[in-house]
Amino acid sequence: MLSKLRSLPLSYKISGIYILANLFIFIVDILLLWGINSMSVDMEMTYQDNRHLNELLLSLDSVQDAMTGYLNAKTTDSLSDYYISEQHYSELVNELGTEITDRPYGRMERNIKNMSADYLDDVSKTIEAKRGRNVEKYRVHYEDATRLYEYIKTYIRSLNSEQFVTNSQMYTSLARSFRIFEFFAIIIMFAVLVGSALIIIRITGALIDPLKQLSESADEVANGNLDATLPKSTYDDEIGKLTSAFGKMMVSIKEYIERIRMSMEKERIMQEKELMMETHLKDAQLKYLQAQINPHFLFNTLNAGAQLAMMEGADRTYEYVQTVADFFRYNVKKQDEMVNLEEEVELVDNYIRILNVRFSGDIHYEKQVDERLLKVRMPSMILQPIVENAVNHGIREMGDKGHIFLRVYRDLDRICVSVRDNGKGMSSEDIDKVVGGKWKYEEQVGDSNGIGMDNVIARLRLYCERDDVINIYSEGEDLGTEVIIYLPLTDEVIKKDV
Repeated sequence: MLSKLRSLPLSYKISGIYILANLFIFIVDILLLWGINSMSVDMEMTYQDNRHLNELLLSLDSVQDAMTGYLNAKTTDSLSDYYISEQHYSELVNELGTEITDRPYGRMERNIKNMSADYLDDVSKTIEAKRGRNVEKYRVHYEDATRLYEYIKTYIRSLNSEQFVTNSQMYTSLARSFRIFEFFAIIIMFAVLVGSALIIIRITGALIDPLKQLSESADEVANGNLDATLPKSTYDDEIGKLTSAFGKMMVSIKEYIERIRMSMEKERIMQEKELMMETHLKDAQLKYLQAQINPHFLFNTLNAGAQLAMMEGADRTYEYVQTVADFFRYNVKKQDEMVNLEEEVELVDNYIRILNVRFSGDIHYEKQVDERLLKVRMPSMILQPIVENAVNHGIREMGDKGHIFLRVYRDLDRICVSVRDNGKGMSSEDIDKVVGGKWKYEEQVGDSNGIGMDNVIARLRLYCERDDVINIYSEGEDLGTEVIIYLPLTDEVIKKDV
């Protein structure tokens, strides 16, 4: 069973964790809602007896009024009103209890029911006497019915008052119990949510850790360390296969380099006496090849891993590996080239995606770009070091509260590219040092590409042929920092804007 779980695709594992967590929360919600609904029904039924007595009292008044109305008018409509009200009152009276039990106020309900039967009988006789034009008889029955009407009305009001007092006490007790249950329900829901979040973080962390380790190893290899420690994956999913493929790739790289080195060494020895100068040239070419083959072989292997992830349906793994390959390829190919602003923005997008995979999406990234300005030319590797600086020295310790906002806009005769964060902020002294090229960080952050702000500013000034190419703004400590670089507005951009 455990081996089957280890071999499941990564998408199945993550989906399973999500479904189980939500199912557990759903069951707890259902149980809590059931408890709340049960108590709500009990509270709603507390005054049911009072509502019934009020309705009974209104129906009694309706019968009395209908009888009086018929005696005064003696019309078909008034007689119909009497029959309707009499039928309704009879139905309500029948709902009163007649059995002798220990139920409170049962005796009063029985008395009301018995008097109501006598009252309805007198009312019926009054109506019949009136229809037979027997004035003396209907007057006697009318007086008896009216007297019973007053007795019944008094009984109903007395019973209603006593039940209201008792029901109010019961309602107060139920309301107190409901508030206690509600308090504990909130605590339980909070505990369930926190517990579920911790469990999900723990499980997904265990699944993603091998990928983080693989990414760190890939960083070391990209920096030329072919002896980097390779992560060991106990899973047979996409990450396990990618780790295994990466290990085989490293072995192949080392063997390939060794074969080239031995081949070139033999050639150098054979031609050492006759072609000394050529041998030096070959040696230089070998070093260049050794410097270049590692990243290119890594790109091809990462692309193969991405294809493998795509074929196995691991879309997020495919996207991540492809993004890493594009990021490395840009770093190697574009170091000394002129590029479009659009390429620099895409590099920042890839860089943030890679960091968010490594750090579980902690970095919130937004951008607002005027696409008409994206074709402007600029030196390569300008924006990514600025964003990297904002991450490593601004929001790195903020967890999931860190925000990076990239904005590209036009300001009169220049193009502005702003990188703003909500991190630690900078003092005015530090800002002056950075802009003046005198700032040196005491320690290099492990994720850095090695391009400092002094390098970025120097290359911008050479390209723009002016000094005011950058501004840094910060309100102070923990108030964030905004770095704005200025690029010249080209004729092509001006025509497109027009």
